[in-house]
Amino acid sequence: MFTGIVEELGTVVRLDRRGADARLEVTGPTVVVGTRPGDSIAVDGVCLTVVELAGDAFGVDVMPETLDRTALGALEAGARVNLERAVRADGRLDGHLVQGHVDGVGTLRSRTPGERWDDLAFDCPAALARYIAEKGSIAVSGVSLTVTWVEEAAFGVSLIPTTLEVTTLGRLVPGDPVNLEVDVIAKYVERLVTTGAMTWPGVA
Repeated sequence: MFTGIVEELGTVVRLDRRGADARLEVTGPTVVVGTRPGDSIAVDGVCLTVVELAGDAFGVDVMPETLDRTALGALEAGARVNLERAVRADGRLDGHLVQGHVDGVGTLRSRTPGERWDDLAFDCPAALARYIAEKGSIAVSGVSLTVTWVEEAAFGVSLIPTTLEVTTLGRLVPGDPVNLEVDVIAKYVERLVTTGAMTWPGVA
């Protein structure tokens, strides 16, 4: 489990395709501290298992399902990525509950600079929009954000200077892809309602 609070910007060393899967190597001097093989690190919002450590870099295996459902397959050497270690049970939950299980890929539609912030608009799959609520939470490439507006297949967020500086979101240009993870609570509520498992007294 993660919080969506990025610990550092890592740098992709390589992405080696091995048929349907891939090996990804990333430098992250902060996140490798205390990390062991088998631990989880979120890379641009994708929960991945560390399989090797070498100095300030770590390696992970990326399965076909992950390559198909996320933007990781488009990474190249030198690309910057958001990194976060799994949250400790006694840690602070400063963002929101993020699983690192990406629901789909969105695209930056536009960004509008403000006095000390940027307003970003993203296009998203229409099937995900129903889980997005104004003033609710969403993870964009692993960054916990508050939704400012939502439409049928798009939503907006506002980024403070810190987020612009310490995450990849400050570097996005229109057309860039992002990994999206909607609030897991919304998905569970929908599941309970559609299966008839959720009822209220006096309500048929």
